[in-house]
Amino acid sequence: MSICGLDFGTSNTTLGTIEGHAPVLVPLEANQTTIPSAIFYETDGAVLIGRRAVEAYVEGQPGRLMRSLKSVLGTSLIDETTRLGRERVSFREVIAYYLGAVKRRAEQASGHELRNVVHGRPVHFVDNAPDADRKAEQTLRSIARDVGFDEVTFQFEPIAAALDYERQITSEEIALIADIGGGTSDFSIVRLGPDRHGKADRKADILANDGVRIGGTDFDRLLSLGVVMPLFGFGSAMKRAGLDVPSSYFQDLATWSSINRMYEPRVLADIRQVRQEASQPELLERLLRVVQEQRGHTLLMEVEDAKIELSTKRGAGIPLEWVAPGLSADITRPDLVGHTRQLADRIAARIKNCLAQAGLKAGEIDSVFLTGGSVKLAHVHKAITKAVPAARIVEGDIFGAVGKGLTLEALRRYGN
Repeated sequence: MSICGLDFGTSNTTLGTIEGHAPVLVPLEANQTTIPSAIFYETDGAVLIGRRAVEAYVEGQPGRLMRSLKSVLGTSLIDETTRLGRERVSFREVIAYYLGAVKRRAEQASGHELRNVVHGRPVHFVDNAPDADRKAEQTLRSIARDVGFDEVTFQFEPIAAALDYERQITSEEIALIADIGGGTSDFSIVRLGPDRHGKADRKADILANDGVRIGGTDFDRLLSLGVVMPLFGFGSAMKRAGLDVPSSYFQDLATWSSINRMYEPRVLADIRQVRQEASQPELLERLLRVVQEQRGHTLLMEVEDAKIELSTKRGAGIPLEWVAPGLSADITRPDLVGHTRQLADRIAARIKNCLAQAGLKAGEIDSVFLTGGSVKLAHVHKAITKAVPAARIVEGDIFGAVGKGLTLEALRRYGN
């Protein structure tokens, strides 16, 4: 069939097609149905995506890595360009190359030319900015058409996850869907049931939608700024009394979508000047090495790995020997919670908004369906479940529920 559901995520991407009447996620990288939303431009002109892109960067191949591509939608970055060798390429072109490559892989794996797509989208690409939100969807629609899709429609990601969850329930219920992804956290309250699954129009079953632009990448950023960046000069003093080292370098280095800004020639010159005027020039020397060797992504990958490890352990280490002999950072779960508690609280606050929209009390929610990689963070999980303490907790396919639900929606919209 020529229809598909495409979940282009901040961290990972999936694409589903229909086999029989069931949604099936297509293998996009070897036998893996998820593929990291990453792209690597080698200096010789070759372009890699997914795990291979990350591996090429980690192995030290010369080139430029980009991750969290979705984060630029709805921001001014989408209209900017970034340097690739002697050329500059727009972020729109980067996203188009990545999605085009995903589409071709899916077509090869499924044996079908894919023409009609239901694209996933967060409830809000951008918080409190309707014009930017509309522009983000328009941009993604235009890119999807550029890479070869004829019909392009959208569905909120938590609604898609609800459609996947609905396949496993045996009686009617009111469910809160919590999709905590890499870039956004999205919630829907939906009336679900086996007798409702085949309805052509589900608008009356959708009781509330809300979301906030907070996801796993924001936890990475605050954890990096709190634990790692001080080792490179963040928050340290300049020789001139009352001044600190400029924070913009560290903000960019701790933000997936902004790391490549640090590799502009003028930034190196600025850091060298700041090093001369800093009270602790040895810290700026470390920063200079990271930027000179374009290893900003390495730093943030190690922070991300530690964050993931803390979902099951009390402590994790970040080895930084490659920066300076004996350098490392130890992170504990209380560190993670302390530096990111405000994010978990803001995520949970959206549940109250959803309940108000739906005109429901917390006790009227029958179940909470959890999906998205960031629900694995213990304090995020606790904050969500605490908001609806009487509800049954259901953990879905963390990385696949949205993609399968989008595919079900594609079958409803485009199928015979």
